[in-house]
Amino acid sequence: MEEFHSQSESMRAALNNEMRTILKADGEMPDCLHGMIHYHMGWRAPDLGITNVNTGKRIRPMLLMLVCQASGGDWKQAVPAAAAVELLHNFTLIHDDIEDTNPTRRGRDTLWKIWGIAQAINTGDAIFALAHIALMRLAERGLPAERVLRAIRRFDETGVSLAKGQHADLCFERQEMISVDDYMEMITMKTAVLPSLCAELGAIIAGADDDTVDLYRQFGLNFGLAYQIIDDILGIWGDESFTGKPVSTDIVSGKKTLPILYGLEKSIELRELYRKNEKDDDFIRKVVILLNQTGARKFSTEKAAAYSRSAVSCLEAARPEGPARAALNQLADTLLNRNY
Repeated sequence: MEEFHSQSESMRAALNNEMRTILKADGEMPDCLHGMIHYHMGWRAPDLGITNVNTGKRIRPMLLMLVCQASGGDWKQAVPAAAAVELLHNFTLIHDDIEDTNPTRRGRDTLWKIWGIAQAINTGDAIFALAHIALMRLAERGLPAERVLRAIRRFDETGVSLAKGQHADLCFERQEMISVDDYMEMITMKTAVLPSLCAELGAIIAGADDDTVDLYRQFGLNFGLAYQIIDDILGIWGDESFTGKPVSTDIVSGKKTLPILYGLEKSIELRELYRKNEKDDDFIRKVVILLNQTGARKFSTEKAAAYSRSAVSCLEAARPEGPARAALNQLADTLLNRNY
């Protein structure tokens, strides 16, 4: 992982500088709207005093810049697009928190919990617009107009896909039974499409040929699917000392993840248990036992492994160049074999 950290340090600094420029985080007291944006990004406290809270690994923008470099491009030229996808991701988080009524994110009150639903929606909308402004800054880095327009088109098509995925996820909340196939389609649209976009944009910005762009797109898609399924597994069987969340979090919250949906398909007893809706310790214990009996963990692990293999295969076929090759391999290996 040392090579990845060495490669990513300057990229991460450039990304943070770009985002602060776009979001007007220059150290001066912001207006209320920008203050709310800065709070969500971890740069301001609820009273808008300056703070610095960890707000994630920045995996998606790092993926974009690494693919750009691996495709023979200058990663610095891709920084505006990296900022744009990170802002798009944060826009979805703000709206997801409202739609899922999440009171906290990363150990802090969510935006809507402090400023109300209406203001949080408005702030999310502003971040979405700022993401487009960020993307347009590609032209200022000397990127040809046709590549900028192609990037914008794929960015917006991905935004529509994210909305479709969230629509499906919200519909699932009202459905008792959801098939594994329907779930996979939903996470493809809602989760996997964003790392897919990142890898694709990196290759587009570098000027890669269409076949290479498509290989990186498929790499990102398979990577995203494997990543989500691993999350689903850890949400039930993860080690709390690594995940930071209580064991069986997804069972208690009622989330319909891949292992749970597979178990519900295979076990009448599990379906009856869920219909009773008694979320006590005995319920959790019985659910885990039944999931193990149905082979839900094995099924999910094998599915994640299959997508991981496909991701690696696509990455190898794309023939990444230079130090970014090792960094991409390390990034994929670390995230797809994690326990947190």
